[in-house]
Amino acid sequence: MAVQKSKKTRSRRNKRRTHQKLANPAVSIDELSGEVHLRHRVTEDGFYRGRKVVKTRRDRKEGR
Repeated sequence: MAVQKSKKTRSRRNKRRTHQKLANPAVSIDELSGEVHLRHRVTEDGFYRGRKVVKTRRDRKEGR
């Protein structure tokens, strides 16, 4: 097993880790409700790309 000859400095370690940061999530705004949601995901209201695709609890209570 390889053993390092000397300790890596904080500077070298941090240079290597510069690309390990978190990116902001890509979000969309629904056309009908204006709700902000993650891209390629159904909104909490059950809409996807402007169409109702999933029945929600609220819909079941109202009898839709």
